[in-house]
Amino acid sequence: MAETHQDSGSGGDFDLSQFYQIFFEEAGENLDQMEQMLLNLNLETADDEELNGIFRCAHSVKGGAATFGFADVAELTHQMESLLDRLRRHELQPTAIMVDVLLESADASRSLLARHQAGDEGEALPTADLVRRISILAAGGDLASQKPAASTAAASAKVATAPAQVATPKPVPKTSGERELVITIGPLDRPDQADAIQELFRDIPGLGSIQPAEALNASHRVFKATTASSDEDLLDLFAFHVARDKVQIEQKAEEPAADESFGFFDGAAGSPGAVAEEPKAPAAEKGFGFFDGSPGAPTQAVEQPSVATVSQEVAPASKVPPKAGPAAAAQPEAATIRVAISKVDQLINLVGELVITQAMLAQNSRALDPAVYQQLLTGLADLDRNTRDLQESVMSIRMIPMSIVFSRFPRMLRDLASKLGKKVEFVTQGEATELDKGLVEKITDPLTHLVRNSCDHGIEMPAERIAAGKSESGTITLSASHQGGSIVIEVRDDGRGLSRSKILNKARERGLDVSDQMSDAEVWQLIFAPGFSTAAVVTDVSGRGVGMDVVKKNIAALNGTVDIDSAEGYGMKVSVRLPLTLAIMDGMSVGVGEEVYILPLSSVIESFQVKAEAVSTVGQGSQLVKVRDEYMPVIELEKVFQIPRFDFEKSSDIMVVVEADGSRVALLVDELLGQQQVVVKNLESNYRKVPNVSGATILGDGKVALILDTGALVRRSRH
Repeated sequence: MAETHQDSGSGGDFDLSQFYQIFFEEAGENLDQMEQMLLNLNLETADDEELNGIFRCAHSVKGGAATFGFADVAELTHQMESLLDRLRRHELQPTAIMVDVLLESADASRSLLARHQAGDEGEALPTADLVRRISILAAGGDLASQKPAASTAAASAKVATAPAQVATPKPVPKTSGERELVITIGPLDRPDQADAIQELFRDIPGLGSIQPAEALNASHRVFKATTASSDEDLLDLFAFHVARDKVQIEQKAEEPAADESFGFFDGAAGSPGAVAEEPKAPAAEKGFGFFDGSPGAPTQAVEQPSVATVSQEVAPASKVPPKAGPAAAAQPEAATIRVAISKVDQLINLVGELVITQAMLAQNSRALDPAVYQQLLTGLADLDRNTRDLQESVMSIRMIPMSIVFSRFPRMLRDLASKLGKKVEFVTQGEATELDKGLVEKITDPLTHLVRNSCDHGIEMPAERIAAGKSESGTITLSASHQGGSIVIEVRDDGRGLSRSKILNKARERGLDVSDQMSDAEVWQLIFAPGFSTAAVVTDVSGRGVGMDVVKKNIAALNGTVDIDSAEGYGMKVSVRLPLTLAIMDGMSVGVGEEVYILPLSSVIESFQVKAEAVSTVGQGSQLVKVRDEYMPVIELEKVFQIPRFDFEKSSDIMVVVEADGSRVALLVDELLGQQQVVVKNLESNYRKVPNVSGATILGDGKVALILDTGALVRRSRH
């Protein structure tokens, strides 16, 4: 069911569909968090904090799915919650099989949620077998001794209609935290629907006890229950069978009944942070309490909530462990908001235009007399400072840590290593290194190829490693770091490394022009040829020769480079170097003839004036300059860009040393014009790709200046 409309009890139907996107995002975050905690779970020494954290993630997804009517997700996560509840109560010992089944269930939940998000298009993923296996594990059974279900449909029906047949848990003694409740359900068209609630108490260990009481009339059911669970937890569970607004939970007079509202936002009716003494805020008996003015809330002036939505932290009610009680947790403040990427991009573009305007004002005010225009110039100086601070703040919004990318690999490696029969340890370094979100999204697929290749081709089988004097577990290391104006991401493994002879033989078979005199670096580059693979057997993991060429193509599209270093028998390292090309950057403007060029300031090392005799000419007309006992190539920008010169008497005598890809070159220019912030405009989308140029910018006088690609210039000097 894609949509649910529930009676708010005051003023007609309340449409929950407006909150779907919030739920999908929060559910995805919870499933990701649960997966990470499962992967890091120590089966031998699992503590309560770890198990409770995993349980809360499943509980949050289940509660939201039940609220929005996604019954398939709610049923699956409910079964996961039952198993996790027994684990956190130490009634069961966690095993590797349990972790596998829970990880598989998290994947299935993602698939089901994706289908609901797409409008329930396509076939739903069958989950009956997963539910059956979870139920067996929750009952303390052994999957190895169980026969497969006769059919998916039969298994699903059996689990759905008779959950109590799986196992009858031992009764849990009453504890001091338990409460005696009167639960009234109705009015219902079919009152027997409420009888299924008794099965929940029998099916979930530790939930408590329940027994029928005298009904008010034929359309209601009344139960007496003893439980330590909060009202919100009970409402989440009952939502599997009856609508939340049909349930009324009461307790003894000395313990006022907990509100039934959701308490999504601070101050919402029923939330821990609601102000009790507000005279106009009675308990919203059947309202949702999403925000002020919602149906059932104190006021009726309905106001749509902002799209920038408070994150998962602000919904603690469903995360409180059952024994905590309804009033044990304080309402945390909202720490984050969600904003559409398009809005952030629009803000960055506006700040970019502001930077251009500020540069224009600064340039036009240089000729003003400071004594006459002191106040104006002071204001312009303040504008310059504030514009820079604003630019840095806005740019930081799009920067996200590499840990977002790295976090997806432990699970992938675990599954892949298990499939290949290998033992692999995964190490990450520099997770806090930040990269622009646009680059993060585009680098994820190439990194996935590299990590899979390291596991499949690099890491040997345990027996082979032991025979070679290595530990049976291989290590794959993924690291990220800033180097100058670039970010360097490395994938390293301590496996077998590349075989020079195998690569050369394979290249000759494919008719490539190779020789034994080629350097190792040149040989390693051969694996990036389309369709090149040294795998002896083609599997569903790799060996079809697709991947490495795609890696290089994707990285080259980002103006990046990829290099390989390998030692046969010891391992391999793949280094990906990406430019930190953002919308706004600091640059140094240089003049050559009548033209102005921008050098990324992060690439500039130094500048100096040079005499003609200090430049040496070597073979094929290449030039070198000696800088503090180090010779480096000289690149004349006048010749590279074929700049016409009208002042024939003037000659370039200033050199700017820039660094890229770990190498340095000296650029010969006419003059240094200054340092300034520049707004990077994509030249390729507006014109075409220009060699040795990474973009363009608009100067303060309105003219266009090209931003030089220092990496391309360094590579040019090598050839």
